[in-house]
Amino acid sequence: MADKPTIGFIGVGYMGHGMAKNILKGGYPLQIKGNRNREPIDDLVSQGATEAASPRAMAEACDIIHICLSNSPQVEDVIRGDDGIVSSGKRGLIVVDCTTADPNSTDALAAELAEAGMTFCDAPLGRTPKEAEEGTLDAMVGCDDETFRTLRPIIECWAGTINHVGPTGSAHRMKLIMNFIALGYGALFAEALSLGAAAGVSPQTIRKVIGESRMSNGFFDTFMRYAVDRDPEAHKFTITNALKDVTYVASMAQGAGVMNPIGAASRNYYAHVGAIGKGGDYVPMLADHVARLNGLDLAEEVRKGSK
Repeated sequence: MADKPTIGFIGVGYMGHGMAKNILKGGYPLQIKGNRNREPIDDLVSQGATEAASPRAMAEACDIIHICLSNSPQVEDVIRGDDGIVSSGKRGLIVVDCTTADPNSTDALAAELAEAGMTFCDAPLGRTPKEAEEGTLDAMVGCDDETFRTLRPIIECWAGTINHVGPTGSAHRMKLIMNFIALGYGALFAEALSLGAAAGVSPQTIRKVIGESRMSNGFFDTFMRYAVDRDPEAHKFTITNALKDVTYVASMAQGAGVMNPIGAASRNYYAHVGAIGKGGDYVPMLADHVARLNGLDLAEEVRKGSK
């Protein structure tokens, strides 16, 4: 492998665009493959990336490939498909999956790639597209020590905090635990806002008091930036993806033989929003849906709190 290995990147959406951009800034040759939205692809090409015709063609040309997609079936398709990564036969290739994925799928893909002479690693992400653009994401990495040493300089291009969690699969499990906590927060904050409004405590008061206490956190900040400030760009993570993640959490809990009642309760909120056709809403917008279930209009409660 050369001093500056050639990097591939499949999935240049909300998170992937910033990550790929920062890999380019790090001086690495970069190939990309996106989806229907041409804007991020054209932007990266204008900065020096080249566009690959297929995952197979990318694998043939690259030393390391990042994948940043929405779910495990999509990852499986770019790896196992007729023109997928495995079909390249590229021995020595390292594939880094940044998707929030089903660990059972991760384990199976790792075994398949190992048989093909390739290495599969998981490196899911923490934080938001804002940090992706800034190159300050959180990275959880699952792989062996030698592979981690190879990957670290590239991951440092797009991550501000890097944790080597353990072997392949362990980072995807850690990411699900993180999202179980975060999406549980989302359900809890949404309920709290409705409860407060119904009991005479404004959303602004809840944001101020909790935000100035030890219970504040980054997720609370972005959630309230939408719920109170009504900023639709505050936290761009869809409820469809949230539902996928809490469903993976439920599967992981079942596989581990542990109870997960809080996960089940929060999942019901995300499932409701998906069922009424609003899965494209972002997670903080859950607060609006929970308010409506309680006969409230959260935007109106915010307006009343501003008087």
